[in-house]
Amino acid sequence: MSRIASWGTLPAYKRAPLPFFPGMLASLGPGVIFMALAQGSGELIWWPYIVAKYGLTFLFLLLPACLLQFPVIYEIGRYTMLTGESIFQGFVRLNRFLGLLLWILMTLSFLWFGAFAAAGGTSLAALTRIPAGWSPRAQTLFWAYLSMIVFLAAILLSRVIYRLVESFMWCVALLTLAGLLWASAHPDALRVIPAFLRGLLRPQWPMPRPWDPADATKLLTAITFAGLGGFWTLFYSYWIRDKGIGMAHYMGRLTGPITGKPEATPDSGFVPETDKGLGQISRWRRFLAWDIGIGIGGNILTTLMTCLLAYAVLYPKGLLPDHYELAVVQSRFFFVSWGWWGRILFLVIAAAFLSDTWLATVDAVSRIHTDCVYAFFPRSRAIPVRSWYLFFLFVLTAITSVTILLHEPGPLILLSAVIGFVGTVLFSVALIFLNYVYLPPHLPPEARPGRAGLFFLSLSCFAYGLLAIAYFLTIAGVV
Repeated sequence: MSRIASWGTLPAYKRAPLPFFPGMLASLGPGVIFMALAQGSGELIWWPYIVAKYGLTFLFLLLPACLLQFPVIYEIGRYTMLTGESIFQGFVRLNRFLGLLLWILMTLSFLWFGAFAAAGGTSLAALTRIPAGWSPRAQTLFWAYLSMIVFLAAILLSRVIYRLVESFMWCVALLTLAGLLWASAHPDALRVIPAFLRGLLRPQWPMPRPWDPADATKLLTAITFAGLGGFWTLFYSYWIRDKGIGMAHYMGRLTGPITGKPEATPDSGFVPETDKGLGQISRWRRFLAWDIGIGIGGNILTTLMTCLLAYAVLYPKGLLPDHYELAVVQSRFFFVSWGWWGRILFLVIAAAFLSDTWLATVDAVSRIHTDCVYAFFPRSRAIPVRSWYLFFLFVLTAITSVTILLHEPGPLILLSAVIGFVGTVLFSVALIFLNYVYLPPHLPPEARPGRAGLFFLSLSCFAYGLLAIAYFLTIAGVV
């Protein structure tokens, strides 16, 4: 293993042939995880809230908010595809002080992600009313803790941890998509589709009720979580790496401590050798675009359906999904279509795709902390990667077990979103310098990015910057 001279300094890239592309079906997976994880935030919580409260006023922002993420996620995935390293390792290579700042912000952002387990607990509490005689809050916390214990045990028993995450997310994504399609076929939903489509394409004024300044943060969250958003976006790099996409083929994979044998993880990434396997580069690029397209496209489809149902079912009655009733109020979606069986089905689905946020997040954040410890504390390399991963896994489980007691899930998710939004502006700009200034000299000409990618990434950065300015002016009372 190479010796690191000082903190925040990574060994030079190694060189290896670009692996053969195994085919689209064999490579798919990270985009599906993206779609399933996104279902636990903007799709189920904030966009339905905004539509239920303000009708179609802000719906026209949904598609641009989703599409803005494509260039950013593509560049995140492209760095890992061409080096095998995580995006956080790339940020450290670009500038160690920037990498340290992003690590601190990410750490603060994810102190509260246990709130998603609590949000999922609202579904199971409403579904079972267990433990009997407990208050709704106490029942919610009971199910939140139980789901965290189950997922933690599943990780510890997994032979390859990524396979557990991918398999579970496939099930959640498919179940959610099928259930929402069925519910959206109800006559009440079909009847409002023409008006809904008009609202999707242009603003609908005047607003049906006065604007509440307290909703500025929720609207921000709806925009930034129209997909993954915030530091969740960076997780795509880790799914690409463990899936073995491109040069990540040469990197090790995390295995469970009980059933799996530890795999060696190289101390640096790999970049493609000149004239060796570069004929595959166009296939890998197409895969990356398709995989991200599946994640974003599936996210758009399911978000549109939850918004349609919110407009058809919740908006006319003035019902708002909020506090410990996040999923309970929205069970009206399926109750309208299927009666009580539909309500039960929705609560099961909501519990799955809110609680799966905790599973995917605790896994990815533990990986990020491991990468950063290796980068900033050279002596930490004496301890195996899996040992560090398990250490952070247990620490994060303990932290989120405490933080979900501090407040209702809604405000905690919002606070995480605000911190994540600041990080989004920073790392989106950093991606320009990482992929278009720092990395190209290390790559063969065939693997270097073009001007079109730089244009669209810059456009996303500009848009996120404007949104950040508008948000802070709003909360300051200027707008």
